[in-house]
Amino acid sequence: RYFYAKLNSDRGREARKYLRNRQLSDKTIVNFGLGYSGTADDWNGLINFLQSKGYTIKEMQSAFLAAPNKSGKGFHDTFHNRIMFPIINLQGNVIAFGGRRMGEEGGPKYLNSSDTPVFKKSNGLFALNLAKKSGKDYFILCEGYMDVISMHQAGFNSAVASLGTALTRQQARLIGDYTKKVVLAYDSDEAGQKATRRAIELFANEDVTVQVLQMRGAKDPDEFIKALGAEAFQERIDNASNSFMYEIGVIEKKYDRSDPESSTEFEREVARKLTGFSQKLERDNYLNAVCRKFNIQMDGMRELVASYGNQSGILERKDERPRVSMQQTAKKKSDSGVRQAEKILLTWMIDDGEIFKKVKEYIEPSDFIDPLLRDVADKLYSQFDEGYVNPASIINTYATDEEHNEVAALFSADLNDDLNKNEREKALNDTVIKVKSNSLEHALNNTSDGHQMQELLMQQMKLKNIYIHI
Repeated sequence: RYFYAKLNSDRGREARKYLRNRQLSDKTIVNFGLGYSGTADDWNGLINFLQSKGYTIKEMQSAFLAAPNKSGKGFHDTFHNRIMFPIINLQGNVIAFGGRRMGEEGGPKYLNSSDTPVFKKSNGLFALNLAKKSGKDYFILCEGYMDVISMHQAGFNSAVASLGTALTRQQARLIGDYTKKVVLAYDSDEAGQKATRRAIELFANEDVTVQVLQMRGAKDPDEFIKALGAEAFQERIDNASNSFMYEIGVIEKKYDRSDPESSTEFEREVARKLTGFSQKLERDNYLNAVCRKFNIQMDGMRELVASYGNQSGILERKDERPRVSMQQTAKKKSDSGVRQAEKILLTWMIDDGEIFKKVKEYIEPSDFIDPLLRDVADKLYSQFDEGYVNPASIINTYATDEEHNEVAALFSADLNDDLNKNEREKALNDTVIKVKSNSLEHALNNTSDGHQMQELLMQQMKLKNIYIHI
């Protein structure tokens, strides 16, 4: 109420002018509860107002509305001289804010509430309280508050956005609770394309169909609608690309199709990506569609997909997948023995998320000495940190047949379950110690820093303390 009153006061004149220039109607401003946090010289207006209502500084800090001054004495409003976007939960309560800077100075362009006792930005979506009542069978997902507001004003009332962060697994799951179809309308710049690819990966785990809206002619949905109108935007939605076809289009841009060698490499990468479909019917449907759209010889592509699938085991039945013996704990002193231990450990971690969490306490990606396996570990750790694992997105980053097949085998191998619990536990710990010991030895052989050598030697002495219970 304070922010809304400020917007409609004399001091909110410039803020109202900004919103009019963005072509927002009075009705839209009211529907979204937009406000203004006060002029650039008004650093504690909200604090004074809330104190008059009986709230304490501690409560304001907890709600991300007050922050200590740099001098260490006193406090100032967290948001000042900003257009304010209230974040409203599904029950209709204001639980946080986003603030758009007025002018060229005064901190980041957009400032968003940090997590508070009632708000977790990774778990919520802007305008979900409105989109859930839209009656549409799909959501439109975009990057910013203004994109969402412009789309709602233009009649696209199923638009939502993440809250100042990249899309998270929790947000993707939340969308999946309300719809099984999403149209991605991210910005057309490089960052927007990267966000599109990430969203496609996340929704793949939520059984949500994804389409990608082509933003040619504008930077973002807000700009598109203002320049070309709602009817043209609806046409783009109706003709949005299937997410897989969109990804193939992105891949194609890396190659020169007029060059036979480059064109062959493109087709090989497409074939490897098609192996990500485990069901033959779905795989064949996409294969036919890709070949038609990208002018690829269908028989040759089908043969190539079969070849890659059989080599990596991806297209085989689960009971036919290669098995890895957990008793191979790399007791040999050879380099091949060490590499085998690293591969077995990665297979352990891929196969069981709980084991991954326990191994992570002792093993980092840098502990994998083999460059390929270290790169796989780095990608795997990153995905676990984000809360999801997408094997295809890791496998398909490797261009050569040899690397692609070896990495695919890590994800398709079954661990041998013939051992009892104690034997399995011993096998795991032997493998962890083998990998860690080799990592420390490698580091010792490649440093001349006395302090670092001492630290590495201390870590070697502690190896005997490693024990993982499963």
